[in-house]
Amino acid sequence: MKRAQTFQSILSEINGISRPPIINSRTAPLIALMHQLEKSQWLSAETIAGHQHKQLVILAEHACKYSPYFKKRMSAANLMPADLSTPEGLRKLPVLSRRELQASKEDIFCSMLPKTHAPIKVHRSTGSTGEPVVVRRTAISNLFYQATNLRESLWNKRDVSGTYAVIRANIPEGVTEMKNWGEPYSWLFDTGPVYLKSIATDIDLQVEWLKEINPDYLLTYPNNLAALLQKVEQLHLKLPRLRQIRTVGETLTDELREYARRVFGVEITDMYSSEEVGTIALQCPESGLYHTMSECLIIEILDEKDNPCRPGQIGRVVVTDLYNLATPLIRYDLNDYAEVGEDCSCGRGLKTLKRIVGRSRNMLLLPDGRKHWPFFGCFRFNEIAPIRQHQLIQRSFEMIEVRLVADVPLTVEQETRLIELIQQSLGYQFELKLVYFEGKIPREKGGKFEEFACEAQ
Repeated sequence: MKRAQTFQSILSEINGISRPPIINSRTAPLIALMHQLEKSQWLSAETIAGHQHKQLVILAEHACKYSPYFKKRMSAANLMPADLSTPEGLRKLPVLSRRELQASKEDIFCSMLPKTHAPIKVHRSTGSTGEPVVVRRTAISNLFYQATNLRESLWNKRDVSGTYAVIRANIPEGVTEMKNWGEPYSWLFDTGPVYLKSIATDIDLQVEWLKEINPDYLLTYPNNLAALLQKVEQLHLKLPRLRQIRTVGETLTDELREYARRVFGVEITDMYSSEEVGTIALQCPESGLYHTMSECLIIEILDEKDNPCRPGQIGRVVVTDLYNLATPLIRYDLNDYAEVGEDCSCGRGLKTLKRIVGRSRNMLLLPDGRKHWPFFGCFRFNEIAPIRQHQLIQRSFEMIEVRLVADVPLTVEQETRLIELIQQSLGYQFELKLVYFEGKIPREKGGKFEEFACEAQ
């Protein structure tokens, strides 16, 4: 599915016409936007920034008129819409936190929307931090989401005639198969089938299912993939047709990428997105860096003093959605952390992130107040005991609960070795409390799973 061939393979929507394909009003905006994104990604970063801030001024003018809460934000900062025409001007507007968005209630929403942006769809975050939010997104927001979703397949030269296996949450009850890849792919291409499996399914049954359908592509969460890889490796199974694995929704580690290469002999492509703004960044097929979707979002990575981070530094992800005229998410703190990347060797002008690190609650809190991203040696657990699943919850400054699912009960010696490995990897002699679960450790309501979460205050 090379870029030069993709648009030639689009289906014609007029009976009796094959080539050139003729499209109707439903798909025409998407095709037009896709063609523009194919060109805009090669513009310089400076040119793209100019386009971003021109659109931001238009958005701010609309939001100042119709969103009471955004108008208050701008007034409190003594700013006018035109002041946001540069990156320096935008940084004068204080960051919008998740709690502030919650507290704004209906005042954040715009009371008027241009007809061409309708209809509105309500999106609710899963609330993994205990702070769920509600955002109204428009048809234009959805159009950009569809286009960036297609972009990800184009970049990876994905063969849409292939078979797709999807293991995730929120799969409709009783739905196990679809004849095509769904919208917008089904509008444009003659695709292969999609097979669906709930994330709640036992790993052994997931493996049997994958063996049976032998897919070309697999999409799931990183932590579920880790469990799959472990089981597949134990059974010495192969998926001969598998070309690529896609991961979403959770933090992906370099160790898991290498594990997938070793077990399946394929690469993982990761997508960074959120319920509030859609696709945030996609992996570059050449370098592996994450390109931000700069045509529709402004992504800032900020340090603890709200200053921009430099390449190699880790900071908070702050996003501005340039085309959502229903909910002005301008300088919205996603409560995620990411590392800034260098300019990409591929030549695209889209800014980059080197890696998505995780949420603030995924950071280890040391007794002296320092925080850092935890490494606890999980890929060596099976050298000690047959551990099927794990999760670490920091309950206090000194104690961490280690949740485990094991094929057989661990011996005292195995528990001692496991505790020593975790303590050594964490770099501190935390008190570790081992807690065993039958079957599997529960996931969050939205299907995500955090390997490490800090609940210490």
